[in-house]
Amino acid sequence: MKILVVEDDQHTRRGLVEILSGEGYETVSAGDGKSGLKMFEREDPDFVCLDIMMPDMNGYDLCREIRRLNRAIPVIFISAKSEEIDRVLGLELGADDYIVKPFGVKEVVARIRAVTRRMILDHEKGDQPDAFVMDDLRVEPSELRAYRGRKAIDVSLRDVRILQLLSANAGEVISRDRIFDECWGLDYMPNSRSLDQHISQLRKRVEKDAKKPRIIRTVHGAGYRYDA
Repeated sequence: MKILVVEDDQHTRRGLVEILSGEGYETVSAGDGKSGLKMFEREDPDFVCLDIMMPDMNGYDLCREIRRLNRAIPVIFISAKSEEIDRVLGLELGADDYIVKPFGVKEVVARIRAVTRRMILDHEKGDQPDAFVMDDLRVEPSELRAYRGRKAIDVSLRDVRILQLLSANAGEVISRDRIFDECWGLDYMPNSRSLDQHISQLRKRVEKDAKKPRIIRTVHGAGYRYDA
């Protein structure tokens, strides 16, 4: 899933790209409205995050142009403009949500998850993608959640991809390169440390005992494996 971030503040733009990339989304970005429109037309993203106060073309005008080209694509405004009228205008222009700066990482992730869940269901034409079970864990891709009994565990798109890959190839060692290719994308520059750190964090959430994993086992020097 590709997300376009249009934000003129370099630090905020980089921060949003880092947050979204960490959640497993492919990201492209632009620093002003006109560049954002060109990027939208060229990259054909699935999701757009927009600032409002930008040079050349503001976020409201950019949203109008995006809605003219694509009425269905989800759009979230992320702006320092916090007055009620600003939020109302943004939503009336067709935005799916409005986040006020300064924002917290957890808030942005939660809002994007909510919109993403709707996107997944729409993409599946109302039918939920198949859930699957790994050991005592039930993974629900359409919810971006896993369940152990009644306990709900939030997972990202990338987490789901990793778990799906291991589940579909139970008993087989999945190399690090293959995980990067299928769960990060072919354009991503592989880094073993970043993968190991991601797996470590995922284990803390989905394993009963992260020190004795049953779902994501390490095969030293080779990769990872799930034994059904």
